[in-house]
Amino acid sequence: MIVRPRPTFLQLFFIMRGSVVPRILPQIFGFAIYSAVVLLLARQFHLDLSAFNITPFGLVGVTLSIYLSFRNNAAYDRWWEARKLWGALVFEIRNLARATTSLIGDRTEQRALLMDALAFCHLLRGQLRKIDSREDARAFIGDEVDKAAARTNPADDMVRRMGRRANARREAGALDPIGFRILDERLAAIAAIQAGCERIAGTPLPFAYTLLVHRTAYVVCLLLPIGLISTTGWATPLFTALIAYTFFGLDALSEELEDPFGVEANDLALDGLCRVCEISVFEALDETPPKMIAADKFYFS
Repeated sequence: MIVRPRPTFLQLFFIMRGSVVPRILPQIFGFAIYSAVVLLLARQFHLDLSAFNITPFGLVGVTLSIYLSFRNNAAYDRWWEARKLWGALVFEIRNLARATTSLIGDRTEQRALLMDALAFCHLLRGQLRKIDSREDARAFIGDEVDKAAARTNPADDMVRRMGRRANARREAGALDPIGFRILDERLAAIAAIQAGCERIAGTPLPFAYTLLVHRTAYVVCLLLPIGLISTTGWATPLFTALIAYTFFGLDALSEELEDPFGVEANDLALDGLCRVCEISVFEALDETPPKMIAADKFYFS
C-alpha cells in the first residue's frame, strides 16, 4: 500500500511507485508507434481519410468507459471489503486479548492462547498471499507451526487450537461457562473473518468482463489513428498514446485491486496489520511490543 503526501504538480509526471504506468508502457508505446506508422503510410500514399472522423469512437468510448467504470467499482469494492475484514480482525484480536487477560487467570495460558492468535494472523496472511509464512508464525508458537502447516487450512487449524485451549480451561474449572462463551464468540468472529477473506481470494471477477474490456480497448486503439489523422494530423501518435494510457491504465488498476491480498504497490499492507495485532497483544500481556513496520519509500507491505 502506498501512503504518501499529495505530490506537487511536477511530481505528478514522474512518480512511478504506486503507478500503473510501468505495467502498461508496452501498450502505450506500442500504439503510439502503430499510429505513427499508420500516419506515415497515409501521408506516403496520399490516402484520403477525411471520411473517417472521431464521432464513432466517441460512442464506443462511452460504452467502454461504462465497462471500465463497472469493473473498477467492483474491484475497489473487493479491495475495501478486504480492508474492512482485516480491520475487523484487528478489532477481534484486541477483544480476544482483553477477554483472555480478564477471564483466564493463569499467565502461561493467557500467553499461549494469544500467541496462537498471532500465529493465526501470519498463517492467514500466508494463505491469502500464497506465500510461506511459517517462519513468522514460528516466532510465536515454535515448532508447533509445522503441525498446523501440515493441514489443508493452517489458519483454521489455529482457530481450532485456540478453541481446544479455551475448552481445556473450562473442563479444568478455571473458566466458567459464561467466560467460555465469550471466548468462543471471539473465535467464531475470527473464523468468519477468515471465511470472508477466503471468499474474496477464491472468487475473482467474472472472466467475461475482463475479456470484453480487453477486446474493446484493443479494437478502439487499433482503429483510433484512422479516425484521428484527418483532425489531429502529426499529433495523432500523442493522442493515441494518451487514450491508450487511460483505457489500459484503468484496466491495469482494476486488475491490481481485484486481488487486494497481494504484494503489489496498491495491495493491502497485511504485514503492517499483523504487526498492529502483535502490538495490541503484547501490550495486553504487559510486555514490550515490537515497533510498527516503517514504510519503504512510501510503501507499506
